Amino acid sequence: MKVKFVLTMDNLVVNDNEIDQVILNWQSEIEQDELMALSQKWITSKNFLTKRMEGLTKVGESSLTIEPLDVEEEKDVHW
Repeated sequence: MKVKFVLTMDNLVVNDNEIDQVILNWQSEIEQDELMALSQKWITSKNFLTKRMEGLTKVGESSLTIEPLDVEEEKDVHW
């Protein structure tokens, strides 16, 4: 299935630089079981982002939105 991810991070520290907000948007093909595993890790792991992003040492608040895309929506998305 094709999904759209939106990751919002506030009050970050990256390579000793303080950043107010970063928003990342991307689309990906992902199997439903992979998506469920990712969602579970996001919910249960306190340091989910800092373990995966080089240079990121602190995140104040973060949110991850995952939306399924159907074929018609894909035609309208322009990145």
